[in-house]
Amino acid sequence: MEGRTRRNHRAKKINITIGSVILLYLLVSFFTSKIVYDKQFPRYDRTDETLSASLRHADIAGDYPRISLTFPSGEHKLHGYLYGSQNDRGLMVIAHGLGGGADSYLSQITHFVDRGLRVFAYDCTGSHDSEGASTKGFPQSILDLHAALTFIGSQEELERLPVLLFGHSWGGYAVANILAYPHEVAGVISVSGVNSAMDMIREQGRTLMGPLIHTQLPFIRLYQLMLFGSVASSDAVSAINGTSTPVLIIHGAEDELVSYHESAIIAFRNAITNPRVSYITSYANGRNGHDNLFRTDEAIETIEQVNATYRQLYEQHGGNIPLEIRRAFYQGIDRIDLSRLEPTLMHAIDSFIDEALGTELQKM
Repeated sequence: MEGRTRRNHRAKKINITIGSVILLYLLVSFFTSKIVYDKQFPRYDRTDETLSASLRHADIAGDYPRISLTFPSGEHKLHGYLYGSQNDRGLMVIAHGLGGGADSYLSQITHFVDRGLRVFAYDCTGSHDSEGASTKGFPQSILDLHAALTFIGSQEELERLPVLLFGHSWGGYAVANILAYPHEVAGVISVSGVNSAMDMIREQGRTLMGPLIHTQLPFIRLYQLMLFGSVASSDAVSAINGTSTPVLIIHGAEDELVSYHESAIIAFRNAITNPRVSYITSYANGRNGHDNLFRTDEAIETIEQVNATYRQLYEQHGGNIPLEIRRAFYQGIDRIDLSRLEPTLMHAIDSFIDEALGTELQKM
């Protein structure tokens, strides 16, 4: 009897030890996943515009003035910009990529304004001029777009216009997934977009951790659910299939950030049943990556020349270029020339917009 008691006591201690180890593993895994996740979505402030070759609003302000607006998204106030205030053909809403802001798409903005559209572009949570200590996570872009469209619907001058959506990367994910929400949308252009947050996490996780990422996915999924609720489970395919809205999906075959064959919306094209979805894949030499789809061959060549000149300057100063010399270097760059848009691709986008707005007018 005494031996049995000892065995039971030993078994109980073993079970407690095993349970404690499992609990410790779960806690460590969850908090490690949280730390890693949060680090992937920091705040992104504007870079010093005097030390960048990117197009600035100051470069085009004379021809493309804008009105600054603010609107709420959750507990934060977001900053937006309205261009082409006299245009009445439609309203193009632009959702930017992670790490950028509304001004990252000034070339596209001016293109759409020139074609008779008003354009509303905004900085997402934790980006550029908007509030937020971080960008929080992929689903935040859906919530911010929902807030932007809700704001537009409350503005008499804007709500009467047919709404088009254009998004790239993080924004490409948002403009497709927002179709699950009850907003009136005439057409969607999703560029380099991800199907779902977990698809992207799974893909990037394999790059960082290899097969071990699969042991952490349940904890990441749980943390994302805690942050965003049901929005965390959104996927573009379901949203697109749940509507008759026309959608144009654009994705580079050699996208180095959102894999064409894995996390991209286009990777799931066989599951898309909405008959009004069309696709563009750029196979042109030098224009099939994540960020260079829109640039002309000449712009890409000029960028390479600028980079080569900067490398020479870097080597000349032993890796420590004086600030005034760096500023002078960037001052001499023709930013408009570097940001020229590839005409064939933009013509295809324009044709999609014409058809989408034509269909919208027929409804009215």
